[in-house]
Amino acid sequence: MKTGKRRFCPVAFLLLCAVVFGLTGCSLFGASGSNKVIFVSHTDATAYTGLLVQGIESRLKSQGLEFEFQNANRDANLQIDMMNEAIAQKPTAIILLPVDPLTLIKPVEKANAAGIPVIVASRDLNGGSFAQVKSDERQAGNLQGEYMAKHLPPNAKVVYLMGESSQSSAVERWEGFKEACLDKRPDIELVAKADAAWSEAEGLKYMTLWLQRFPKIDALVGANDTMTLGALEAVKAAGRLSGMAVSGVDAKDAAVKAVAAGQMSQTIKQDADKAAEAICLLLQEIVKGKIPTDNIKVPFQEITRDNVAQFK
Repeated sequence: MKTGKRRFCPVAFLLLCAVVFGLTGCSLFGASGSNKVIFVSHTDATAYTGLLVQGIESRLKSQGLEFEFQNANRDANLQIDMMNEAIAQKPTAIILLPVDPLTLIKPVEKANAAGIPVIVASRDLNGGSFAQVKSDERQAGNLQGEYMAKHLPPNAKVVYLMGESSQSSAVERWEGFKEACLDKRPDIELVAKADAAWSEAEGLKYMTLWLQRFPKIDALVGANDTMTLGALEAVKAAGRLSGMAVSGVDAKDAAVKAVAAGQMSQTIKQDADKAAEAICLLLQEIVKGKIPTDNIKVPFQEITRDNVAQFK
């Protein structure tokens, strides 16, 4: 960039470099000159999102980057406003966990135009330029389906709690389960399936109804642990846990304990720490002046009675 005719002062230049490198832990800030990373999330910092936030924040401290978390509380319009406010701050980067794949396209394109790198975490986005760090949601469903196909008796009856059906993660987990279980074992019957919106209360509600309706349920499969644990309370209250296979996703502490206690057969760990590590590696590229567009997949891990001791 041309700045007019000025005399070059080597001493002043070296002092400036020393200050910059000292502040950043030997790394340069992004094109904006800011040292802030803003995480605009679809929900609060609990469950998987909370572990992801903790992993990112702890690593950024060693990089000399300030971290700010914002919760849109599942409100797409609020998240758009938050994105616009974040862009106005000209941060080093924006990490976005979008409410849905469509409504956040324009804010991401606005960030692109402003030269602010965007990293999309855990979910898909249908437009704009960004790097992405997420797990293969179909793999989670596959792991659940493979377990059930292997362990369920002939002609088993299964109920399935789906996440918010408008979200690709919920659809892909269901499709993965169907592919690995129902398509491979046509004798297994899906007797009920409901969109329980990732909610413990909804899981409890639907399972209570299904236990009244179906005298035989051999397996309860939930697309996340929150719904599954809610449903598990209904199963235990009805005295029908014996012989029922129960599976969830997220490896929440309560779910891991339930696996260890024999109340759940399986939970699938979405590795928030590995995702946080991948995001921070992308941020290291950003502070060096690059705008990454990588698509990084973080594998799921199956937790059963056989290996649960490693995760307690």
